[in-house]
Amino acid sequence: MPDIKWDEPFCQDSGNCFRLGTDADGNAYIAVKGQEEHYLTDSMEALRALIRDVKAGKADHLL
Repeated sequence: MPDIKWDEPFCQDSGNCFRLGTDADGNAYIAVKGQEEHYLTDSMEALRALIRDVKAGKADHLL
């Protein structure tokens, strides 16, 4: 398992929490809070694009 530095969780309502993380190689990670061992990984730019789309309301069905 890579050495991931997890940020504080982002939560919507009471039960929808996820965490973002990065490693020393510049990879980005996203996981459900409390289940960080089951993460998805991609480039930093791909993660930024996902966050921008969620904030713009384009990906509400994912939440």
